[in-house]
Amino acid sequence: MSENKIETSREKNRKRIKFIVINGLIAAIYVVLTAPFANIAYGPIQVRIAEVLTILPIFSAATIPGVTLGCFIANLINPNNLGPVDIIGGSLATLIAGVLSWLIGKKNKPLGIIPPIAVNGLIVGGYLPFLLVDEGSTVTAQAVGISMLSVAGSEAALLVVLGLPLIAIIAKTKIKDLL
Repeated sequence: MSENKIETSREKNRKRIKFIVINGLIAAIYVVLTAPFANIAYGPIQVRIAEVLTILPIFSAATIPGVTLGCFIANLINPNNLGPVDIIGGSLATLIAGVLSWLIGKKNKPLGIIPPIAVNGLIVGGYLPFLLVDEGSTVTAQAVGISMLSVAGSEAALLVVLGLPLIAIIAKTKIKDLL
């Protein structure tokens, strides 16, 4: 094997390892920022501090798996487990928002916060009333609308207050080169 091929192989291995480590750290941070705050992270009004990590795909598509995996694990360990709809639905919403944030963020980083707000509001806000309804009760269109607005509103507040400053910090520092 030539020296160039060995070097190329080593570089590919380094990139693979970096990808796994970065995404493992992102997933772990997501869970650590969600689990201790279960009383506000789950339920009809959701304030997940970990959702600030949804800004990472604005800088690199390679961070999408970590944010998605973190959401999956956080939903899996929800003390009031809402079942497969929430575990898969919330993770899918995070994945979709991540891809859209990356696409939008390539042209305008601050606007990259819009997909997590809109997608989580529509998807998670759309199914939560059905998972949280008391047995025998019916879910109204008004309840679904309120839930969507509640999830989108809490996501928007978090991403405006914490996400936008974090975007500015990452953009001005070498942190973006690590992602």
